[in-house]
Amino acid sequence: MLALQFEKELRAVDVPVPTPREGEALIRLRLAGICNTDLEIVRGYSNFRGILGHEFVGEVVEASDGAELIGARVVGEINLACGECSYCRRGWERHCPKRTVLGILGKDGCFAEYFTLPVRNLHRVPEALPDRTAVFTEPLAACVEILEQVSVPPSQPVCVVGDGKLALLLVQVLKLAGAEVYIVGKHPEKLAIAQELGAIPLGAETVPEPRFDFVVEASGSPSGLELALRIIRPRGTLVLKSTYAECPRVDTSQLVVDELCVLGSRCGPFEPALRLLADGLVQTEPLVSAVFPLSRGIEAFREAEKPGILKVLLSPE
Repeated sequence: MLALQFEKELRAVDVPVPTPREGEALIRLRLAGICNTDLEIVRGYSNFRGILGHEFVGEVVEASDGAELIGARVVGEINLACGECSYCRRGWERHCPKRTVLGILGKDGCFAEYFTLPVRNLHRVPEALPDRTAVFTEPLAACVEILEQVSVPPSQPVCVVGDGKLALLLVQVLKLAGAEVYIVGKHPEKLAIAQELGAIPLGAETVPEPRFDFVVEASGSPSGLELALRIIRPRGTLVLKSTYAECPRVDTSQLVVDELCVLGSRCGPFEPALRLLADGLVQTEPLVSAVFPLSRGIEAFREAEKPGILKVLLSPE
């Protein structure tokens, strides 16, 4: 089968179809999304080696422990936990010290014609939900996670730093929570989309500082973190959504002196994300920049790295 594999460099390779382990399903790819984390891995983040990809819609073709799912369209949670440690017993599977992560840590990902995941990680896609929408379930769930972690008071001014695909999903989730959402970015065309989605766009050079009690950093760039720290007020809450290949430099004295609350936020719940998509409460079509066949995956990565480009999707056909 065809797969996109990263071993010091990204390559399109022919590899055997994987054999699912006990409790796993074999999934045929229908559509996948290139995430900023995938781009950062190619730049050196996490030292991952193997098949990339973690955002997908697929069809179950084999599942010894989930025969009822065979033929179903599914999306899947990306953390594979041991299920036995103290973290797993608390329900903190995403933080299991023995976990692997699809396409990110110790587990081949979904940029392949076929891949595997535990049946317990899978969620059915509602029948009326198109693949081009459902493929956003994983990043949208990561946005919903913020509301699971912290309360956003109604009409609270919130600033999202970054204007990429995750930032544009965050705008919509925070708006649904009742926040007054501002967004800081560098790309006029992306800021125009954010404005259509209900955000108030700001240029990085025009933000009064400090201004916001609540800031979400989703730029994918260390410079975005520097900006977030510049515009947050003392005793504010800073939510970090970015992962970086390059280690950012942070003056931790500001965190202490300004008594900031810094909150890391990663993966999130799939069921609420699927409901938002199924109910049409989150728009994803404006976020799709291009669709490439898997056979042109290297070209797709180059496209995804260009300024102004949002979500690039991969299709097996």
